[in-house]
Amino acid sequence: MSSAETGNQFEARPDPQPNSQSNLDISVSSLPIRRILPNGAIAELDIMRPEEAEAVRALLNHFVAAFSTEGLTYPHAQPLSASEFAAYWLSRDAFVVRAVGDAPPPASGDKSWEIEQLKKASPAMPTPGEILGAFYLKPNFPGWCSHICNAGFIVQPAMRGQGIGRWMADTMLAIAPTKGYTAVMFNLVFATNEPSLNLWRSLGFNTLGRVPSAARLPDGSSVDAIMLHRAL
Repeated sequence: MSSAETGNQFEARPDPQPNSQSNLDISVSSLPIRRILPNGAIAELDIMRPEEAEAVRALLNHFVAAFSTEGLTYPHAQPLSASEFAAYWLSRDAFVVRAVGDAPPPASGDKSWEIEQLKKASPAMPTPGEILGAFYLKPNFPGWCSHICNAGFIVQPAMRGQGIGRWMADTMLAIAPTKGYTAVMFNLVFATNEPSLNLWRSLGFNTLGRVPSAARLPDGSSVDAIMLHRAL
């Protein structure tokens, strides 16, 4: 991971020159992008607002705690403080998927919509403004190697299965070239995190190598990590 930059993490910073080889019409200026999730909720993918930082930190710390029991996601041994989170997650570009509301009924007045909404209603339905997912995008290395980027993703557990992870992944791959990056590299995708590995491989990532016993768990067991790479 790259070291954190100094200063206010929400200040504008110069980025590398855009990569003209990108063939997807998505950039930061295109945000926010809205869509209706399978459960009927409307969500938007957008640049993270300063006031959303604490909610994203809380979600990240949920996965930090879950690592001790699941060994699946982030490698941090302790929850991140506000300053640690800012250095890790907010050093360059940060994005969120936030809930906006529920899908409106069709103009035709078709009652089948009401039936479908009742079927989909559950305690997992988000409230407007709730953070459903988040990701960061930053250089993986400094200086002459800063054209290779790294990204980190989290999805609210209650919103799994709604396509949020793939939505964020697709958006990251479209935005990265416009920020001047020419490749994406993931340093540590734990071998036990099969959903993540399956997602990235389906999006064209190649395995660079395997790090044996990359993480040690409290029970004395260990977890290997996979290094992934994709040119943009």
